[in-house]
Amino acid sequence: MKSLLVTLAAALAPLPSCSPKIKPQGPSAAAGIARPALNQAPNNTTGSLPPGTRISYNSVAVNGPFIAMTFDDGPHASNTPRLLDMLKARNIRATFFTVGSRTVTYPGIMRRIIADGHELANHTWTHPKLSSLSDNAVRSELKRAHSALVNLGVAPRMYRPPYGAITARQKQWIMNEFGYPTIQWSVDPEDWRTKSAALTRSRILNQTRPGAIILVHDIHVSSIDAMPGTLDGLLAKGFRFVKVSELMEMGNRPRGAPNLPVAQSAPPAVTFSPGSF
Repeated sequence: MKSLLVTLAAALAPLPSCSPKIKPQGPSAAAGIARPALNQAPNNTTGSLPPGTRISYNSVAVNGPFIAMTFDDGPHASNTPRLLDMLKARNIRATFFTVGSRTVTYPGIMRRIIADGHELANHTWTHPKLSSLSDNAVRSELKRAHSALVNLGVAPRMYRPPYGAITARQKQWIMNEFGYPTIQWSVDPEDWRTKSAALTRSRILNQTRPGAIILVHDIHVSSIDAMPGTLDGLLAKGFRFVKVSELMEMGNRPRGAPNLPVAQSAPPAVTFSPGSF
């Protein structure tokens, strides 16, 4: 009889999940923490946010000439590969806020972005104005885009609202539910409006300060045309490029603590003629 009961218990036991388990980080939800860690999927209610992480960022106070280049709305079939060539030649890492519907259209380009060491972040599924949508519609936009990136092996840790349109209330519940801080920008050359490579370059070079988050759109040819002179000009000014998450981490350090140098921001070996591509 005892043997029969053991057999029945084993048969009724739940099967192990096919998906990998995420080890909880920090206090559990039962302890009053209901926000996911930045590297966990939406609706995972275990873990906590890194101390000091803010709900929203336009720039970061840093000790040193560190800046973050960000590229929105891609990937683009021809522009993004050109941009990746430029960044690779200069040993620069950037953050790409990709649109979900485009990530599934260009998986090869997405895999190259990952292989080149860049950071991927959520820019919604269809690029709507989130401040005009219901909570459920916003949730759907972010979840679909999040899942598209997870399917590529990347769990995004932040998002940027299209057009920068987001309310304070939305920022809060998105942080609570997704663990996403809202990433805006401090330098906007309005490349999408002017379609002028010269204006894009001059505005970025004139407006960039340490801790800046720079906004560019890699879906416009003129924006990519502006990048050689822009990147070379920023390097000549002594700026060092980091990903947005790295910039945020620098801002979380105690005031006065030196920012540790990052390997990618060291001056690269020159394998190109500045401004050539």
